[in-house]
Amino acid sequence: MTVPSPLRTAPDSLNGTLPSDLPINVTNKTFCSTDWPVVIPNELFLILGALSFLENLLVVAAIVKNRNLHSPMYYFICCLAVSDMLVSISNVVETFFMLLIDHGVLVVRSSTMQQMDNVMDMLICSSLMSSLSFLSVIAIDRYITIFYALRYHNIMTFRRAMGIIVAVWLVSSVSSAIFIAYDSTAVILCLVVFFLSMVILIMALYIHMFALARRHARRISSMQRKQSSPPFASMKGAITLTILLGVFFVCWGPFFLHLILILTCPTHPTCTCYFSYFSLYLILVICNSVVDPVIYAFRSQELRRTLKEVVFCFW
Repeated sequence: MTVPSPLRTAPDSLNGTLPSDLPINVTNKTFCSTDWPVVIPNELFLILGALSFLENLLVVAAIVKNRNLHSPMYYFICCLAVSDMLVSISNVVETFFMLLIDHGVLVVRSSTMQQMDNVMDMLICSSLMSSLSFLSVIAIDRYITIFYALRYHNIMTFRRAMGIIVAVWLVSSVSSAIFIAYDSTAVILCLVVFFLSMVILIMALYIHMFALARRHARRISSMQRKQSSPPFASMKGAITLTILLGVFFVCWGPFFLHLILILTCPTHPTCTCYFSYFSLYLILVICNSVVDPVIYAFRSQELRRTLKEVVFCFW
C-alpha cells in the first residue's frame, strides 16, 4: 500500500495536515479500525476525475450547441458543470503528479509541492463556493419562475444572468485565493458559515415553492379538472434542483462535517478517527461531479437528445 502524498492529506486547515503528535487510534480503539489514515488508490481518483471531466465537458458542449437550451437556467447549469470540472481538473492533475512522485519519475522539493497543493486547494475551494452559489442562484431562478411567471423574462434577462455569472465566478475566485493565502481556523469557519447560509436560503425558498405547489394541486382537485399552468409546470425544474441538492449534500456533507469537527473537537478520539477517512470524503466529492451530468440528462429530454448528438459527432 502506498503512503499518501502530502498533496492529499487530511487537513486541520485547508492545506495542512493533522498534527503528528495526535495519534488516530491510540487513545481509544473503540472508534477506529485502523491506526493510519485510510488510503484510496490513486488510480481510482484518476479514473473518477477523468470520467467526471468528460461528462461535464459534454454537458457544456450540449448547452452551447443547442439554442433551445440558451436560457438563464441552463446557463446556470452550465456554470455548475464548469464548477464540477474544476474539481475534476484539480483531482486529475494532483493524482498525475502523485503517481509520478510515488514511482520515482518526478522528484520535487517540498516547497514546490506545497505550492502545487495550494493551487489544487484553491481550485477545490473555488469549485465549492461556485457550486453552492449556482445552486442558490438556480433555486432563486426557479422561485421567480413560479411566483412571477408572467414577469420572469423581464426580471431574469440575459444581461442580468450574465452579470450574476460573472459576479459568482469573481467572488469565488478571489475568496478562494484569500482563503488559501491566509490559511487559518477563521477560513474554515467562513466556509462553514457560507455553507450553512446557502443551505438556509435554499431551504426557505423550497418550503415556499412546494407550499405553493400543494395549494395549486388542491385548487385543481377542487375544480375537478386537470389543467396545466406555468407555475405548476415550472415545478419540474424545482424537482430537478431538489435532486441536485440532495446529491450535493450527500457528497459534500462528510467533507463539511470534517471541517466542523476541526473547529469543535480537533483532538477528541472520535473526531481524529473521523479525520482518518478524509480520502473517502474526497472520493464522495468527486462522485458528486460524476453524478450531476447524469441528473441533467435524466431530467431534461432536450438536453439528453443534444448529448446524444454531441457524442455521435465524435464517432
